[in-house]
Amino acid sequence: MADLHFELVTPDRLVMADDVYMVVVPGTEGDSGIMAGHAPYMTTLRNAEIAVYRTAGGQPERILVTGGFAEVGDKGLTVLAESAGE
Repeated sequence: MADLHFELVTPDRLVMADDVYMVVVPGTEGDSGIMAGHAPYMTTLRNAEIAVYRTAGGQPERILVTGGFAEVGDKGLTVLAESAGE
């Protein structure tokens, strides 16, 4: 399966832009695992960690996000967060 293009952006900076295997997004209505080919989707975020899996079966990179929303479209997954990082 093709990789998912993922971008994590805050008002201050581009935190991450990479092709990854899967991202688990902490939506306000529950966690969503997003992979390449996912149907169009949008959710608001709760304050929690995004889990970025660079490879199948790999350990996730976890990034704390606060506020914002996530959108899946033709170009991949974009997360616009109020803040992200430690």
